[in-house]
Amino acid sequence: MGNKFKLFLLSGALSILSTVNVFGEEIDIQILATSDLHGKFYPYDYAINEESKSGSVAQIATAVKKYRNENTIVVDAGDTIQDNYAELFFKDKIHPMVLGMNEIGYDVWAIGNHEFNFGVDNLRNIMKQFKAKPLIGNLYNQDGSKFADSYTIMEKNGVKIGIIGMCTPNITKWDSVNLKDYIVTDPVEETKKIVKELRGKVDILMVVTHMGEENEYGVPNSGVNDLAKACPEVDLIVAAHEHKLVEKAYVNDVLIVENKNSAVSMAKVNIILEKDGDKYKIVDRKAESIKIADYEPDKEVSKKLEPYHQRALKEANIIIGELKGGNLAPKNEIEGIPQAQIQPTALIDFINEVQTYYTGADVSAAALFNVDANLEPGKIKKSDTALIYKYGNTLYKLEMTGKQLKQFMEWSASYYNTYKPGDLTISFNENIRGFNYDMFSGVDYQIDISKEPGNRIKNLKWSKTGKEVKDTDKFVVAVNNYRVNTHLLSYGEIYKEGEELPKVLEIDVKGNLGGVRELVGDYIKNVKGGKIQPSNPTNWEIIGNNWDKAKHEEVVKLVKEGKIVIPKSKDGRTPNVKSITENDLKK
Repeated sequence: MGNKFKLFLLSGALSILSTVNVFGEEIDIQILATSDLHGKFYPYDYAINEESKSGSVAQIATAVKKYRNENTIVVDAGDTIQDNYAELFFKDKIHPMVLGMNEIGYDVWAIGNHEFNFGVDNLRNIMKQFKAKPLIGNLYNQDGSKFADSYTIMEKNGVKIGIIGMCTPNITKWDSVNLKDYIVTDPVEETKKIVKELRGKVDILMVVTHMGEENEYGVPNSGVNDLAKACPEVDLIVAAHEHKLVEKAYVNDVLIVENKNSAVSMAKVNIILEKDGDKYKIVDRKAESIKIADYEPDKEVSKKLEPYHQRALKEANIIIGELKGGNLAPKNEIEGIPQAQIQPTALIDFINEVQTYYTGADVSAAALFNVDANLEPGKIKKSDTALIYKYGNTLYKLEMTGKQLKQFMEWSASYYNTYKPGDLTISFNENIRGFNYDMFSGVDYQIDISKEPGNRIKNLKWSKTGKEVKDTDKFVVAVNNYRVNTHLLSYGEIYKEGEELPKVLEIDVKGNLGGVRELVGDYIKNVKGGKIQPSNPTNWEIIGNNWDKAKHEEVVKLVKEGKIVIPKSKDGRTPNVKSITENDLKK
C-alpha cells in the first residue's frame, strides 16, 4: 500500500472522527463585565480631592489586557456618565468615560438609569461616541420605534453569542420628566420575545441589564431573579444597579453576576462549549470577581485621560462658599471620645438639614462617618464637602410609622455601652462601627444609656409641635442608601421576620446632582448663597450617666496628661470601647 494512499485513509478517518466529535473539541468564551462605573475614569475621587486606586477605567484597561484573548467579549451594564464630576464633560467631543472604554475595546454597553438624568438628547450624544453597541430593549420612541437596539449577535471562532440589553423599568420614577415622550416597557416580557426570536440562532444567550437581583418598589419583573425565572433559556445575566458584589449565583439554573460600583470589581465569566455536530453545546460555566485595586492604571489610557483629570482637579478646588462663626463640630472634651457622637452638633444637624431640604422629609437620619469630620471657618472648596460627608451615598425617601422609627432609633442607640455605677465616661459597643450610629432631626428624644439596648429611647416627640410620636403616625424619613439597603429593608437587626418594613418612596433623590455629598455642595452654593454658619441643635441628649462630676473632670485631666488612654477596639477601627471607671482612678 502506497504512502499517499495511507495518508488518504488516515485523513478520511480523522475527518469522520472530527464529525462525530470523538476528540471533544472545546471552546472557552470569556466575558469580562463591569457596571456602575459612575464617572470613575481616572484613579482619583474628585469629590474628596484625593487619589483613589480602588478602581477606575484606567485600571480596568490593565486588567482587560491581562485577560483578553481571541474569544473575549467585554460588556458594561450601565450607570456610566453620572458622579465623580462626570457631568463636566458632556459638551466635549468625547466624554472621558467613553474615551477610556473605547480604548479598552468594549463590545456592548447596556444603558443604566442614571444615563437619563441629564436628558435624552445628552444620552443620544453619548451613544454616538461609543464604539461599543448601546443596548436597551425596553424603551421605545413615541411612534413605537425602538430607542436603541435590543440585542446584538457576536461570533467568536464559530460560536454565536446573543447579547440582550435591558434596563430597570423604574426609570419612569426617577426621570419621569426626561422620559415623558417615551414608552418604557416590561424588561422580562421584552426578553422573552427576543429569546423566542433567537432560539436556534445562537449558541450562548446572555442578558446585560441594569437591574438588581430583587424587584424594586414591589414592581414585578424589575429584578433579575424574576428575569431568570421567566427565561431559563438564558445562560448568563450580567446584573447591575444595586452596587453589590455577586460573584456567582444561580436562579433557575441561570448564572448571575454583579459588580461593586465605581470600578471596584470586574466579573470574569468563562463559558465552555463542546462541538456538537455543526453546533456547540455548553458544558460548563465559571465565574469569578476580579479586584481592580490589584491593577495599576494603564499608561497609554492614563495619558489620554490626563487632560480631563486636570480639569476635574481644577473643579474640585473651586470655592463654593464660606463658613463663618465657628467649627461645625466641637472639640473633644476627652481625647479619644468623639464629641460629635455623644451630643448634638452643627455638623450632623447640617447634614440632616440638607437631606430634609431635598426630600421634604419629616425626619432625617445621618451618621458621623469619620470621627475627625469637621469644617473650620473660612472658604469652602467644592472638595471640602467630603469633610462634612465622606462617602458617596445617595439619598432615599422612606415612609415609616412611629413604631418603625422607634425601632430604628433603638437599634441606633445600641451603639452605646450600658452605663454602670462607677463609670466616668460614655463608651461605645466594640462590635458596632461608628457609621452604623445615626442621629436624628425632626424629632426630640433622649437616650437613656442606663437602660439595656432596645429600651433606651425616651420622650420621643415631634420637634415642630412637641406632641408625642405615636406608633400609628405615618411620615417621610430621609436616609442614605447604605442604611436602607443594609438595615431598613431587610429582617434581622432592626425588624423581625413578619413585621411590616418601611416603604421606599424614592431612591437616589436628586440623582442628577449626585449623592448626599454633592447635595451638600449644591445646598451651600445655591440654596444658602455660599454663606453658612454653625447651628446650635438641642433636640436630643444622653441621660442616665449619673457619674460624680468631680471624678469625671479628673478623667479629663488625666487623659490630657497622657496618664489614661481611651481604649480602642482590637482592630483599631472603633474608638472608645470601654468606659473609664472610678476604679481606674485608683490605679
